[in-house]
Amino acid sequence: MISGVYPRRGSQRLWRVLAAILVTAASIGRDPKPRPVPIKTLVEPPAGNYYLGVFPGSKNGMGGDITLNDVKTYQHAVGKSLAWVYFWNNWYENPHFPYQTASWIRANGSVPYIRMMLLSSPTIPRPDPVYSLKNIIDGKFDSLLRDWMQDARRFGSPVIAEYGVEVDGWWFPWNGLYNKEGGSHADSVGRFREAYRHIIRIAREEGAYNIRWVFHVDPWDEPDEDWNKFENYYPGDEWIDWVGASVYGRQLPSDPEGVSFRYQMDWVYGRMQRLTNKPFIVCEFGTIDDADQVSWTTAALSDILGGRWPKVIGFSWWNTTFKNDPVTGGLSNMQVQHNPELQAIFRKYVGRNHAVISHPSSRIVALDDH
Repeated sequence: MISGVYPRRGSQRLWRVLAAILVTAASIGRDPKPRPVPIKTLVEPPAGNYYLGVFPGSKNGMGGDITLNDVKTYQHAVGKSLAWVYFWNNWYENPHFPYQTASWIRANGSVPYIRMMLLSSPTIPRPDPVYSLKNIIDGKFDSLLRDWMQDARRFGSPVIAEYGVEVDGWWFPWNGLYNKEGGSHADSVGRFREAYRHIIRIAREEGAYNIRWVFHVDPWDEPDEDWNKFENYYPGDEWIDWVGASVYGRQLPSDPEGVSFRYQMDWVYGRMQRLTNKPFIVCEFGTIDDADQVSWTTAALSDILGGRWPKVIGFSWWNTTFKNDPVTGGLSNMQVQHNPELQAIFRKYVGRNHAVISHPSSRIVALDDH
């Protein structure tokens, strides 16, 4: 009580009003009761339909420098807009949610599909001296991760995200070759599972339920060892929304004859179906501009859209060029707009096919704004 004076009964109502005013004033600048905030999350397309996505190309080869012009060039080539646009969020460039890129993708009518690349250098160090699995698990980047997820939540519309792309491949530092920390390869694989769970756990704690989380593998475990089977890396159905794979034909001019899309998809899809019943996406596919490009792609699109793999809900072409052939130094070109015959195939199977959806479906989820 003020100055130790107890109010008379007749003034108790006034004191209650004053107390309410004081409580309200003290709460300015904070929100003691979280407010429900509607955000959108992506839902699977109707059965027999497929989301159309793309990686639209990268000038520096590290996937974070995509442009709206790249996206529109691909859309024009195939004759249809896009459900999602795939790009890299390289933490050595910017460890924050890529709000600017995600925003223009959304403004163009698509969902941003973000490849979270916790890398300390564009050289892709193996092991990574900063963003090791142990450091992620130990919480050394929790502040950054919480900021990332808070911004993703504030973005308010659907996002697709993945960590640990092609985890069963030796070419990335989250592979089991590089995170043993004095233990075994199996210990390293277990650290990946826990690191991915740790990231998703933070997303949930921060209310970023607009994110669809993808477990993205390569069809071929390299190294080909039991401990490195992609099944061992799977974080679990309670953590992952969609699963998917990269499926390529020839990627370099010096590559031998390419392996068919069907052969690889039968292999990886079959294994994935024995692991989980989650929806499947072809996260990346493509083959270079050679004598077989049109026939390889025709067979791939025909099989995808013919329902050979019923759990497939979407696919994205790797629409880029790159020059990394260590043998010939030649240019690898997968751009649809570069090959008129390939463009005609895409317009037939994609552009004029009503089962290929360019406008993603979503539902609103009311969440607490913490």
